[in-house]
Amino acid sequence: MFELKYKTPFEWTVPVLENFDAFLQDHAAAEKKASGMAVSMLSHYPDRKKLVRAMTDLAIEELIHFKQVVKLLQARDVQLGNDAKDIYIKEIRALFRHGQEVFFLDRLLVAGVIEARGHERFSLVAEALPEGKEKEFYVAIAKSEEKHKNLFVELAYEYFDKTEVDERLEEILIAEAAICEKLPFKAALH
Repeated sequence: MFELKYKTPFEWTVPVLENFDAFLQDHAAAEKKASGMAVSMLSHYPDRKKLVRAMTDLAIEELIHFKQVVKLLQARDVQLGNDAKDIYIKEIRALFRHGQEVFFLDRLLVAGVIEARGHERFSLVAEALPEGKEKEFYVAIAKSEEKHKNLFVELAYEYFDKTEVDERLEEILIAEAAICEKLPFKAALH
């Protein structure tokens, strides 16, 4: 449906695989936060029936992903980590405009771009991992993130004019690329 402007180089996977336990801890935190974001969206927009249904399903799916990552952590005898501040999320959320409707549109589109970045990076992790259950898990997670990316843009089209959505999405994609270009490569999703 849309393409990211910044392509993460495969070399990004080097620190991920070098400290895969830390990456899993970060991934677990990201899934937990994604579930919370979906609950927040349906709570703030209870009058948007399609959104409420979609965010209910998404919150459950993200929590299942969280449970699956916790299972991987426990199999490696690694405890769940503390939720660290995510500079990427902080900076991309700074793109939100003020005003009820434009804020709603930005929340949808930023969420879609975040999911697109997750799809791209989980795909890279899947490619880098050796054959086994972790590789299979990341192949599945990447496919799921791709569906989520499209879901948020489809919801934006449901509630806003297509031209407005497309123009704002382009602006967000350009800003998101600039954010990603300056992030260091580390054992974290962002």
